[in-house]
Amino acid sequence: MRYRIGETPGEIGEPVGHGVIAMAAVLSFLMGIGFVFAGLRSRHYWMAIWGTGLSLCSAAYLVYYSLLL
Repeated sequence: MRYRIGETPGEIGEPVGHGVIAMAAVLSFLMGIGFVFAGLRSRHYWMAIWGTGLSLCSAAYLVYYSLLL
């Protein structure tokens, strides 16, 4: 494997920041709410249950993230 000049094999780059993960959690929360409404409206209850779990996990992460700061 070739490396660029001045690059060492141990450098893996910058990690993903908390802002990106928080935005993914917000998007997941909104999608979960949408899945709940769509699942209840179409009587696909597995989708409503899955959306509820997604919303709860995303909300828990956002609360944890807000307490972390």
